[in-house]
Amino acid sequence: MLPGDHPDLAVLTGAEMRAAERAAFARGLPSFEAMRRAGVAVADAIMARWPVYGSGEVHVLCGPGNNGGDGFIVAETLRGAGYRVLAHAVRAKSNYAGDAARAASLWQGDVRTPDRATFAALDRSAIVVDALFGIGLDRALEGETAALNEAVNASPATVVAVDIASGVHADDGRAMGVAIDADLTVTFNWRKRGHVLQPGAGKCGETLVADVGFGAADLSAANPACWLNAPALWSSAYPLPQPSDHKYQRGHAIIVGGGVMTGAARLAARAARRVGIGLLTMAVPPEAWPIYAGDLPGAIVRPVADLAAFAAIAGDERISALLVGSGLEPDAHTGDLVRTCIAFGRPMVIDGGGLTVLAGSDALVGGHAEIVLTPHEGEFGRLFPDLVARASKIERAVQAARRTGCIIVLKGSDTVIAAPDGGTIISGCAPPTLATAGSGDVLAGIITGLLGLHLPPFLAASMGVWLHVRAAEGFGIGLIAEDLPDRLPAALAKALGRKG
Repeated sequence: MLPGDHPDLAVLTGAEMRAAERAAFARGLPSFEAMRRAGVAVADAIMARWPVYGSGEVHVLCGPGNNGGDGFIVAETLRGAGYRVLAHAVRAKSNYAGDAARAASLWQGDVRTPDRATFAALDRSAIVVDALFGIGLDRALEGETAALNEAVNASPATVVAVDIASGVHADDGRAMGVAIDADLTVTFNWRKRGHVLQPGAGKCGETLVADVGFGAADLSAANPACWLNAPALWSSAYPLPQPSDHKYQRGHAIIVGGGVMTGAARLAARAARRVGIGLLTMAVPPEAWPIYAGDLPGAIVRPVADLAAFAAIAGDERISALLVGSGLEPDAHTGDLVRTCIAFGRPMVIDGGGLTVLAGSDALVGGHAEIVLTPHEGEFGRLFPDLVARASKIERAVQAARRTGCIIVLKGSDTVIAAPDGGTIISGCAPPTLATAGSGDVLAGIITGLLGLHLPPFLAASMGVWLHVRAAEGFGIGLIAEDLPDRLPAALAKALGRKG
């Protein structure tokens, strides 16, 4: 389901990265050369951001394995460029093995034993290079190592992590004990899941991907199933307006509105129309009809007194997408609406109250591959209580997608979009200002509009999440859901590479 011609967007597990390394070494890339390039790439990043004439001491923390070997190369490269460098290693140079031993032998200075007091006393002019542990770490950091990390985190020094912030699990982003808080992480060839999933994304800071000599064949050997959300994955699926188009060719969506929380469906309707849907019908309780009709002059607002009236409207074969759940009470009537919509077999989004009524009966969706479920973590826990304990957000979403046969959009600052075949897209680093009432309804509307335009559900969900994030970026504190729909055209233009 995911394209293979955008290798820069791949997001790997630790095991997948090791498979890529094995493939690269088997085809002739010397393992030490890869280590050398990694260390030089970290040093280059430091020199580009913090020139020698403006920096204080650089303290390089070298761990016991290959990550420590990278650190020694960083230290020697910076020393050779004129930086004042101090190397702190958890073992004597003579006790390193393999490529790490060769790297340690290149360091021309003394090696100190890491002392937390030294790091606690650093000022903001100092740079700390975290080369303690890489992507292979699978245990909690404790004791002296945890205390050392705490000292680094408490200091005002700038912290640069090698490959991944020490203490962050590469596969799921969880902090294992006390993890380093890095300002910059330099990783190699491809991002790892821990760089984009929380809390790891926050621990790693800005992530820079450096090429150390791996190629497309090595990525193929890794066979990744996860990709970073970006227009290259889905922009070509969006149908650009053509001179001969009329509104009926641009899709017709139905959004079910509630009688109490009327704002949710109205926000969704604005969002669906802003991403290009040709026609939009609101199916609403008769008593709420004036609210919707007075607020949505460009939409068709239909009073729906009962389920039969709704089915008569939604059964029109020209309807190309449905949204049910935004602003609806999680009651029996909503359950009937959800079942009716599913029975039509059309692309649809189930959100809000529509998700809640599925709790305990997720089989209701019946493997309908054109359904997109958009739970936040609380809703996900009610739908799939047995999956909540899984550490990996990706694994939770993938298992839910396989169980239901639906596309799962597991929302958050690190939203995961998962397909039943195991393909996943991560949309990381959403601005925290999106944590506002109605924001999720806007997202549901965006995805509905894209479904109505006949985008495949997985791509519609991924594009919708990206547009949602871009609409919020740059607004700043004070963002409310009502601000988002009007910012969608600019986000859409950016996604499609157009001026507007």
